[in-house]
Amino acid sequence: MREKAVFFALVVLCLLSCHKSKTEDEQQTQIEPVAVKYVYGIAVDSFEVDTAYIGKGETLGGILSRAGAVPRQVNEVNMLKKSDFDVQKIQVGKPYITFVSTDSAGNRRLEYFVYEPSLCDSYIFHWSDTLSVRHGQKSVRTELKSANAVIESSLWNAFSSQGLPTDLALELSEIYAWTIDFFGLQKGDSIKVYYEDRYVDSVRLGLGRIYAADFYHGRSWQDAYWYEGSVSGYFDGEGKSLRKAFLKAPLNYKRISSHFSYARKHPVHKVVRPHTGVDYAAPTGTPVVAIGDGVVTFKAYKGGGGNTIKIRHNSVYTTAYLHLSGYAKGLAVGKKVKQGEVIGYVGSTGTATGPHLDFRVWKDGTPINPLKMVSPPTDPIPESERDTFNVRVNELRKYLL
Repeated sequence: MREKAVFFALVVLCLLSCHKSKTEDEQQTQIEPVAVKYVYGIAVDSFEVDTAYIGKGETLGGILSRAGAVPRQVNEVNMLKKSDFDVQKIQVGKPYITFVSTDSAGNRRLEYFVYEPSLCDSYIFHWSDTLSVRHGQKSVRTELKSANAVIESSLWNAFSSQGLPTDLALELSEIYAWTIDFFGLQKGDSIKVYYEDRYVDSVRLGLGRIYAADFYHGRSWQDAYWYEGSVSGYFDGEGKSLRKAFLKAPLNYKRISSHFSYARKHPVHKVVRPHTGVDYAAPTGTPVVAIGDGVVTFKAYKGGGGNTIKIRHNSVYTTAYLHLSGYAKGLAVGKKVKQGEVIGYVGSTGTATGPHLDFRVWKDGTPINPLKMVSPPTDPIPESERDTFNVRVNELRKYLL
C-alpha cells in the first residue's frame, strides 16, 4: 500500500510540474514584445497617419490647420527662422505626412508633421511643450554597373530600348561632345560604359559618376577615363584630355559696347528686348576668328544681324558672328574650320549704330552669356602622375570588356 501511495504522489508531482512548465511557456509567449513600425523615428502605431501632397496654392499654415493643428501650433511654424525652415519654399507636388493622436476623451491633436522636399531630405516638426524642427537626411547608396549598347538611330534610343537610364546617354554626349560628332552617328556604332547609379532606399535617385567608357564610331574606338589629380576630367588612354578649350574672344577689340541681357533697350529701335550676345566694338575690317574647331552651318545676310556666320562646334555648343562686313575667302556652309581661323571681318551690316561684332553662344540650344562660358581644361595628365593614371586606367579597362 505504501508503494502505491508513493507512486501516485510521484504522478501528481509530475502532472503539476508539467502544468507549471506549460503555464510559464504561455506567460513567456504572451510577454514577447510586438514589433513596432517606425517612420522617421516616430512610432507609427501610436498615431493616425496620413500621407498627401502639397497642392497648388496651398500654404503650410492651411495644411496644418486642416490636419488638426490649433492656432498656437500654426503660429509657431510661421515664426520659425529661415535657417530652421523657410515656410515660403514648400513646393507643389512634394509629399508630407501628418501624425495625429487621440486622447481618452476623443480629442485629436497634431503631434508630428513631416515634409519631404526630396528623396534624401525631410523636415520633422514635433509639438510637445514647444515646436522643434529636425532636418533629416537619408543615406545615398551607390551601385557600380557596366552596360553596352549598339546604336540603330541615336544614343538615347539605344539606351532607352534596352531599359538603360537615358540620363546616362545625356552624360555620355557631354563627355564625348568634343571628340565625337553626335549628329553623324551611324548604324552599328556602339558604346561600352562603366558607371555609378545612386539610390535612396530602393528608389533610383539618378546617375552618379561615369568612370570609364569606350565609343566605337567612324571605324575606331575612343576611350574615356575619369581621373582626379592636379588635373581632373576625362582623358583617353594616352592621358590626353577629351575636351578642347574655346578662345576667350573671337577678335582683338577696343571695348565691350553691350552686354548679354534679356531686357536691353535697343540703340536703334528704342524698345526693350533681349540681346543674347556680347557686342565687341572694333574698327571695320578687324579679323574675326572661330573660337573653336567646328563646321559652318550658316553663312548669309540675316535681317538685323546683317552678314552672319554660325558654327556648330559639337553636339553642345554653337556660336554666331553678326554684322560682318565680309566673309573669309573660301568660307562656305559645311566647311570645317579650325580654332583661331579667320572667318570674317568686323562691320556694321544690318541694324547697327557703328562697327562692332555681335557674338553669340548657344549651349544645348539655349543662349548663354559668352563672358560667363567656362572653357574646359585641356591640360594632359602631367608626367609626374602618369604612373598613377596608368594604374587607374588598367583597373577600369576590365569593366569595359
